This record gives sequence, C-alpha cells and structure tokens, in this order.
Amino acid sequence: MTNVDIAIIGAGFAGLGAAIRLKQSGRDSFVIFERAAAVGGTWRDNVYPGCACDVPSHLYSFSFAPNPNWSRKYSPQPEILDYLKNVVQQFDLEPQIRYNTEIIRTEFSEETGRWTLTDRAGNVTNARVVIGAIGPLNRPSVPKLPGMDTFAGQVFHSSEWDTSADLAGKRVAVVGTGASAIQIVPAIAPVVEHLTVFQRTAPYVMPRRDAALSAGIRGLFSTIPALRQTYRTGIYWMNELSGLSFLGNKTIRRIATAIARKHREAALKDPVLRQKATPAYELGCKRVLVSDDYFPALTRPNVELVTNAIDRVTPIGILDKAGQEHPADAIIFSTGFVAADIICDLHITGRSGRFLLDEWAKTGPEAHFGITVSGYPNMLFLVGPNTGLGHTSIVHMIESQMNYVLSYLDLLDKVGSGQSRPDAFLDVKPNAQTAYNLDIQERMKTTVWASGCQSWYMNEQGKNTTLWPDLTVTYRKATRQINAEEYEVGWSGVTSLQ
Repeated sequence: MTNVDIAIIGAGFAGLGAAIRLKQSGRDSFVIFERAAAVGGTWRDNVYPGCACDVPSHLYSFSFAPNPNWSRKYSPQPEILDYLKNVVQQFDLEPQIRYNTEIIRTEFSEETGRWTLTDRAGNVTNARVVIGAIGPLNRPSVPKLPGMDTFAGQVFHSSEWDTSADLAGKRVAVVGTGASAIQIVPAIAPVVEHLTVFQRTAPYVMPRRDAALSAGIRGLFSTIPALRQTYRTGIYWMNELSGLSFLGNKTIRRIATAIARKHREAALKDPVLRQKATPAYELGCKRVLVSDDYFPALTRPNVELVTNAIDRVTPIGILDKAGQEHPADAIIFSTGFVAADIICDLHITGRSGRFLLDEWAKTGPEAHFGITVSGYPNMLFLVGPNTGLGHTSIVHMIESQMNYVLSYLDLLDKVGSGQSRPDAFLDVKPNAQTAYNLDIQERMKTTVWASGCQSWYMNEQGKNTTLWPDLTVTYRKATRQINAEEYEVGWSGVTSLQ
C-alpha cells in the first residue's frame, strides 16, 4: 500500500491546476491518478476535425502559467493539449503522475480519518485528502435509436472520433447541432459527398471573430507581461458583462439576440433554411455557440439540414418521422455529454457506509460551493455540481476552487496540529450544505436557464445541477476563504462540533 497526503484523480485542466497550486503552497506529498496514457482530459480525448475552444485562449489558460505564444484568438485542440503538456514539464509534475491508473473505489475510514483508493488493477493507495478532478464532460450521451444494430456503416460519437475513418467522398450523417457539431460540419463538408445534419433544436450562434495572432503581437505579449495581462483582463470583463444577459439583464440579452439574428441573416439568405436555423427560445437557455463558418457550411449544395425527428436507423441510413430515408455511409453522434447527472465508474463510500453516487441519483448532484459534500470528509471536488458556466472560462472557476481547497487544507492542518492529531478531518455540516443549495436553486429561478427550454444543464427531474447562477467574480469572492463554522471537526472515530 502506498501512502500520500493528497490524492488527485484526473490529469486534465482541473487536476493539473490543483497539483501546481499544491506545489506552490509547499505541499509536495501528492500523486495524480490518470486513467489514460497521457494528460489532457477532454482536450486529449476530443480529436474531431475542427475541434477548438470557444473561449479565447489567453483566458482559457492558467493565470499562473501564461502562454504568450497562442497562435490564434481561439486556439485549436492540438495547441491546447500542447499547452497542458508544457505545463506538466514547466512545473515538474511528471514524477507524480500515475498513468493508466483508473481509480474505481474510494472509501473513507472514520477509524483512521483517511481515504483508501483502489485502482482497476487492484493497487491500493492511502491518502489523507482526495481531490476529485474528473470533470463533467467525460461520458458521451448517445441516443438509443431503434435499428442501430442494423446499420452497415461506421458509427461513433464526436468525443470518440475514429481517426481511421476516411470520410472523403462518403455520405455522412451528423446527429446534433451543439458545440462539437458546429465545428465538425464546416470541417468535413468540403470533403464528403453529402452531409446530412439532423437538428432537434436550433442553437443560437454568435460570430466568433477568430483571428491569427501575429508574430509581432506574440512578441509583445512575451516581452511585456503587463500587456498580455491587460489583454486577458479585458477578455475576462467582456465575458462577465455578457454573462449578465443570462442572469436577468434584458437589455444585454436583447443586444446579444440581435447580434445572433444579424449573424444568422447575413449568412443564410434562403428564408426556408434561415427559419430552420432560428431558435424558438430565449438566448442562453441552451448553450450559446460561437462560429463564423457553421452557417456558411449549411448553404453548401452538398449539405442538408433536417429538422424532422429521427424515427429509426436503417441498414443504409436514417429514416425520419416524415418517412424520408437519408442514405449514409457513416453516422456521427454530436450529442454532447451526460453532465447534469454525474455518472462514472468511481464508487465513493463516505461515513457510515454512505454511497455518494446513490445519494446524488436521488437528489441530483449537490455540494457546498460545488467542492465539499457532507458525509464525505476530506474529499474535495473541482468542477463539481453547479460550478459550470455559460459565458466564460471554466479555468477561472477552477482557480477559485483551488483558493478554497488551499484554505480548507490550512484549516485542516491547524485543527490537526492543535489537537496533535494528524488524522483530523473536516466534514461540511449538513445544514450549511442544504442552505447553500436551496439558495442556488432559488437564484436559478430568475436566470434564463429557467425560462422553459430543456437543456443538458438539467437532470431528468428538471433540476439545474450544472451551472453557477451568478458571475464568476461573485464566486471568486465567496470561495476566497473557508468558513470554519460551516465544518465539523473529527478525528479517529471521535467527532466534535467546533
């Protein structure tokens, strides 16, 4: 059995960011468990054509690890993955990463005040603290369509792209018009024989206004850090301003809706196609997308946008509810992820034999600030329930959460040393967690996400367990320091309220 102070599960943005901040705070006794053979998380797994971030790269990166050499305003997937690999080297994290190690069970012992982690190979690690950095976008959502087993061609999800697939000259069906679809469609439309795009709900698409960053600009960013920081700060506050449209500011929402409408009308001259691509809900209720080339791709003679619902899959294609069959040699599901209900192979057992995922299946995922869960002491989540965003960089939220985690660890060390008990643990009080989550759901009622549409932000019961219902500056302030009064202190089977 291996013993460490802190175990981090996942080596994506959240896990690597946690490791760096731990190192910077002088905490070196940690290990990162990564189920794959490389770091990167979603940016390692998503390799579909056209894959890129929809947040400008100078903001979608760590504030403590700036990159002055981003090639574009919105960098493509390979460049983001390279950034994460470079971060590993820059902060010498490689020796503390355990690749091809999937943690499938974590169990808390009140007798020892520690967690026991077991990987799929049966190896066991003992840790005082566990940081779960799995993230929500790792379980593809694939609709169960009748007849799938009869289809003679290739089938795969966008996040599990078959790199051996040659789509040139083929008839391809893309199911879905979400964030990945609007990147895939323009990328493959020029090479396929025919592309059929199946749309259930029209998305709002804002102009991307992407552009290359010249060597001169990159040179200035490299030699004048203050200029680079000013650029990043400007992006941040522009995004925060746009976030007000989701929180009830009707003026900003009207402006954003008008921008999206003009963008759509400028690209889609055909009134029938334009009507098909026009959303029938409030901007922001579903994820707002950014693209300069999606609408133009829909106007290509070899591209067809189908709004009829899918009836079933046939051996040669897809049959829609109107009775029309659309031939296809390949079907690509661009249908997103299961985000509102946390589903994974990790079994988490807390105090008194409680099972976290069973509890979340009943109530919907809940946590205090999306980080700690009552009954599961010394376990902290990054990008946990209700910490997702609709308007800006999740990396900013991760850094806020790490401020809270470090404050938590400082308090844990303090109570442990004060009692001369290194096995101390902190458990958020049930009433604090309940009050927090009731407030989150109450605040959600005035946001655009409660305006009536169905989205992946909500679970099957209609509860929004995904998003933070405020600006990120508010979350940063709220998580700057832990409130000790909200936590119960315990050690080795003895628990006291403090």
